[in-house]
Amino acid sequence: MTRFAGKRVLVTGAASGVGKATATLFESEDAEVVRIDVTPGDSIVECDLTDFARTASLVGSLGAFDVVLNIAGIVKLQHLADVTLDSWQRQLDINLTAPFIVSQAALPGLLERRGNIVNVSSVAGVRGQAYSAAYCASKAGLLMLTKSMALELSQKGVRVNCVCPGGIDTPLVAEAARTLPMGLDEKLMQRLYNVMPPGFSAPEEIAHAIAYLASDAARSVTGTALSIDGGIVS
Repeated sequence: MTRFAGKRVLVTGAASGVGKATATLFESEDAEVVRIDVTPGDSIVECDLTDFARTASLVGSLGAFDVVLNIAGIVKLQHLADVTLDSWQRQLDINLTAPFIVSQAALPGLLERRGNIVNVSSVAGVRGQAYSAAYCASKAGLLMLTKSMALELSQKGVRVNCVCPGGIDTPLVAEAARTLPMGLDEKLMQRLYNVMPPGFSAPEEIAHAIAYLASDAARSVTGTALSIDGGIVS
């Protein structure tokens, strides 16, 4: 398939997990992909998305894009009483504010090319999840940001959608499970796994859903939150 031949695509969080799988998929379909991540690597444009001025300047300097994929994200599982303001703010900065900054900076090019944005929210942005106050708040905010942008930009030819995965087999999720705070139910991740038949999604599954929403096959789709969660929120 060459759905994205001649398209310029921006991918945040592209060094690993869903971001890497998505960048690889789009490249396999002949897109010109610009990969952004805080982690250095081959073909990576290094950027700390919490440096909002730097992020806006960088995205604005990269030229016009047909597709913007806001995939970078973090999660820290904590008891509510133990959530510090720094932890709360960092999750909101990366999961919610950074997609806004990136989208805003890329908007002139998206309007020119009548492009689209796909954000990665979460099942935790649709329904509550214990030990995840900041993460739930940030992903719910991203879901509503998606819908708001979709309504505002629909008459200007720019579509905005998001995917809402459940558990994904990525380094991010593995690290969250490894660093469960003392006293937290150590079977939490297994419980999450068990309610997602047939288990956690592979990053490539999420990448293919993102590609559909970004493709011309979804030209009538905007403001949609596509759940990929084994029926958790059904």
